[in-house]
Amino acid sequence: MSMPSAEPVMPVSAPVDLPKPPLRRLARKLILLVLAKIVFISLVWWAVAAYYERPDTRPAAIEHLLAPAPSSSSPQAGNP
Repeated sequence: MSMPSAEPVMPVSAPVDLPKPPLRRLARKLILLVLAKIVFISLVWWAVAAYYERPDTRPAAIEHLLAPAPSSSSPQAGNP
C-alpha cells in the first residue's frame, strides 16, 4: 500500500499574478522583427543598387535607342 505524503497541500484558489498577455508581447516582437527585416533589406538593396549607373530617360536618348539602325548597304529598288 502507498502511504500519503506528509507535505502540506497548497490551496488552489491562491491568487496568481499573471504576466502581460503573451499574445500582445508576441505581437510586439513580431512587428519589431518585421520592421527590422524591412530596414535590413532596404539597406542591403541600397548598398547594392546605389552604385549602378542610372539609364538615360531623356526623350532624345529614347528616340536614339528606338531609331532604326542606319543601313550600310544601299536600299534596293524593289523595296519601299
